Amino acid sequence: MIPVSPQPEPEDFDRKVRQKGLRFLKERTDPSGAFSKDMTFPPYWLDCLDELHTLYGGICAYLAVFVERVTGAVSCDHFVPKSKAPTLAYEWKNYRLACARMNTRKGARTDILDPFRVQPGWFCLELVSGRIYPNPNLPPSRRKKVQTTIERLGLDDTANRNLRADHYEGYLKGYYTSEHLKRQSPFVYEEARRQGLL
Repeated sequence: MIPVSPQPEPEDFDRKVRQKGLRFLKERTDPSGAFSKDMTFPPYWLDCLDELHTLYGGICAYLAVFVERVTGAVSCDHFVPKSKAPTLAYEWKNYRLACARMNTRKGARTDILDPFRVQPGWFCLELVSGRIYPNPNLPPSRRKKVQTTIERLGLDDTANRNLRADHYEGYLKGYYTSEHLKRQSPFVYEEARRQGLL
C-alpha cells in the first residue's frame, strides 16, 4: 500500500448518489431511529464509479496497481462498512477505489489500515520476489497494524507477489519506462525509487 490523497467530491455526486441514498435511508429508519440489520443497500454509488476511477487514476487503494475500468474489475469499497455505519453508505469521503478482489477480501473488516492515513515507508517491498512486509523500523503497534492489513487482504499471496515482481522485471527488461511503471504499479515504482534502483 501507498498513501492515497483524498480527492474532491464530484459536482454531481450529491444529486446522483447522496440524495437518493438519504431518501432510501429515511424510508428504512424505524421510529427509534434504528436501521434494519439485514438491510440491502441500493448501489447508487455505482453512478459515480467512473468519476471514482478517474479521480484516483485507476489505482486500487489497497493493491496499488492500475485497474482497467473496462474489465469490470473496478469497485467502490466502503472503507467504513455499510453494516457498521449505514449513514456513510452514500458519502464520497467513505469511498476507496478498489479492485474487486481486494474489496471482497476486505468485506466488513474494520482492522484494515485506511489508505488515506497510510504514510510513505510503512509497507516495504522486495522488488525481485514481490514480497511485501512491514517496515521493521516502525513502532511495534504500527508494525502490527501493517502486518494485519497485509494478512487480511492477502497482499502477500503468490499472485500478488508475482504481479509486483513482473512489473519490476518488465521495467528492468525495458518493456516500459519508469513513467509507465509509475502509472501501472506506483507501489513498485516508489519502492524502486526509494531503493535507488530507478
